[in-house]
This record gives sequence, structure tokens and C-alpha cells, in this order.
Amino acid sequence: MHLNRRKFIKKSAVASAGIGLATVIPSEVWASRVAPGDKINVALLGCRNFGNKILRDHLGFEDTNCVAMCDVDSGILNERAAAIRKDYNQSPRLYSDFRKMLEQKDIDAVIISTPDHWHCIQMVYCLQAGKDVYVEKPLANTIAECNIMVKAARRYNRVVQVGQQQRSNRAFRESIRLVGDGSLGKLRKVNIWGNFNYGLGTPFRDDEPVPEGVDYDMWLGPAPERPFNRNRFHGSWRHYWDYGGGLMSDWGVHLIDMGLWVRELTDAPEKVMTYAANNSGQQRQRETFDTMTVLYAKKDYVIQWDMTAGVETGPWGKPYGVAFICDKATVVTDRHSYQVIPEWDNSNRSHKANAKHVAGMREAHQSHVRNFLDCIKSRETPVCPPETARAAAIHVHVPNIAARVGELLLVWDDKNSRFTNSQKANELVTPVYRAPWKLPEIV
Repeated sequence: MHLNRRKFIKKSAVASAGIGLATVIPSEVWASRVAPGDKINVALLGCRNFGNKILRDHLGFEDTNCVAMCDVDSGILNERAAAIRKDYNQSPRLYSDFRKMLEQKDIDAVIISTPDHWHCIQMVYCLQAGKDVYVEKPLANTIAECNIMVKAARRYNRVVQVGQQQRSNRAFRESIRLVGDGSLGKLRKVNIWGNFNYGLGTPFRDDEPVPEGVDYDMWLGPAPERPFNRNRFHGSWRHYWDYGGGLMSDWGVHLIDMGLWVRELTDAPEKVMTYAANNSGQQRQRETFDTMTVLYAKKDYVIQWDMTAGVETGPWGKPYGVAFICDKATVVTDRHSYQVIPEWDNSNRSHKANAKHVAGMREAHQSHVRNFLDCIKSRETPVCPPETARAAAIHVHVPNIAARVGELLLVWDDKNSRFTNSQKANELVTPVYRAPWKLPEIV
């Protein structure tokens, strides 16, 4: 899928705008696409762990090339690029600055797998450069950034898939179909839980000099300036509010999304009740919480999220899962199986529904990627567009904000993008970017 189909603007916004927001490029400039059979050239932004996996999921399909890779850690970048050359016989160009990467004319799509605080500005730059985007979850690190990203995807008319791959997972798709067809009676409640040891955070470490080969200032980007500490860096950054939202935004966004999908909801929550604390008693270097219970009241059912970091047992013998509780049966689902557990009818001496247990499903990352690639060719909407991901992200951001400011109940006015009952909570809706980075504005 070569860029001879495009007339790349020589003074592209990304090349000329520097660190500030790129100049608006009319979406019609990028309207022409090549025939569906051509190769799709992808670039990876953030190469360490999950980014490397998602890139390999792309390269598992014959219609995909890797033409560029970007990371602020030169050691990781060179190691991952060498593996791509060895395993796929492809030699992508390497970058430490994603803005320079976006000047490469043959890139069709960018995989964004950087820490959450980078998602918004990087996605907007990619869209303005005419690239389609696969961006990891959660959509962004704040509510305001989520809103900007939805607006940007519409403004530039690009294909954007968000990495909430459970939308492509067979176990969840079949479970939600069962609940949705009405055969199990009315949906009453969705119980969701996620218990993982890593949610505790990491043991304390001292600050230290920036490792050789790491552009730490670029890693921080729009986040506040901090001394370098390995606990705030690779892997464990999500335990700090500057970059992520802990176990709540890492696993919660996947699982709570299922509680919304079952009723095709893409609205933000209106009222959220939150209990959050660090109840493990373990002293760890983190800012996020290890224990949370959250209630979301919907029109005719309720969603409950329960999280206990530091343990890996949970309801139905699963460390994580979703239980769709209906009048006639409960459907208990994880990524590899689902089970229909029927209620007993005493009057008829029989079960109210047929029991069912289906296991052996696989993770859905490849299917999710395939959907993205197909939509690049067809220009159709993927299974998890920004509007869908925004709803899930706000459902995790609101309780995190409630916990941070000590509010048991928050009331959210989505039309005006503000809380009606807490000024302290409103101060966390929009991030303050570190200069010279600027929060994107979409007109």
C-alpha cells in the first residue's frame, strides 16, 4: 500500500509545526485509497512489550509490512528491530522521535503502544498526518483527552481501532449474544471483578541517573517533570496518575466495557459510587489504589466493579471475569470460556434455562488486528472505535477521580464535561501539559 496514491504535502503539519499542535490538513486530501489487495504499511510507536506483540499480530497477516519503529529507549528499539528483521525479513526505519517518523511517506497506519499519557497527542498527530491508528487502551489518561480523540477521529475521517480486544473475543461475543436475545430473561446486574498481584505496585527504589540510550525527557513528554525512577518507567508506570490509572484503567477498562456492550451503551456514566483504599497493608511505591468497589446505576440494571490487588482468586474460581445476572440464568465469562448457570424453578421442578459450558477459546488480539486491517481497506468502522472506547475509559476515570479527591458519589454532566457536585473532581478532568507540549485543539 504505497504512498503514490497520496500527494503528501511537502510542508506537512508534522514537519513544520514542531512541538505545537500540527496545522489542520483537510481530510479530503487523504480520501483516496488503493485497491484492497495491496500491502498495508504499518509503523510501531512504543516497542517494548505489548507494542511488540501487537506489531507481530499485524505481521502475522500477509498483507502487512512494518516500515518504521519508534521508541525513546534505543536499546529496546534496536533489539526489537533486530528481531523483526530476523523473524519477518523486514527492515523498518528506526526513530526516537515520533514526529520525525510521521514524515515517512509510505506509512499507512500507526500502532500506538506508549504509556496512557501519550495517547491523545500522538493519535492526533498521526491523524493529522493522514495515518490510520491502532491505539492501545485505555483511550487516554484523562476525560478531556478522550473527548479530543473522538473529535479528532471524526474531523480527519481516519480508521481508529482501540485495543479493547474483548470486543473481538468469541467467549464474550457469544455470552453477550445470549444475554441480548432475551432467552435468559431480563438482565438485572453485571458483576465484574479483577484481582491481580501486580496491582499492588512495586517495592520502593531510589531515584537514579537516566540510563544510557534513554531519552527520558521525551518519555515524560507532556507529563510533569520528575526525577528518573525505574518504578515510574518501563512496565510499572501505570501505578502513577501522571501516566496511568492503575489496575482500574488497565484491566477495568476491558471488563467494564463488557457491562456496557451488553446493552450497546456508549454514554458516559451519570452517577458513580466509589469505595477505594490501599487495604493490603503492603508498603509499595505507587499512587493508585489496591482495593476498589464501584457501582454504576444504569436505566434498568446495575454494573458493579470489584478489584482486590494482591490476590488472584475471585468469584467462580476466576481471578477476573464478568457475570451477567439475568432472571433465568447467570452467564459467567472470561477470555477463554463461558458458562450458563440456570436458576431452579421450584414450581416446575426444572431449570429455567439450559445449562451450557464452552471452553477453549483463545485471546482475540489477532482477530482484533484483522478487523482493523480489513477496515483500513473497506473504510468501515472497526469493532472498537473511539466513541466506544471513550465510554469505557470515562467509566474508569470517574471512580479513579472520586478516589483521588475522596468523594463517595460523583455526578457527571457529560454535555458540559464537568462534575456537578465536586470542584476538586473537576480539576482532574483536563490535564495540564508540560511546556512546550500543548493539549490538542480540534476545530
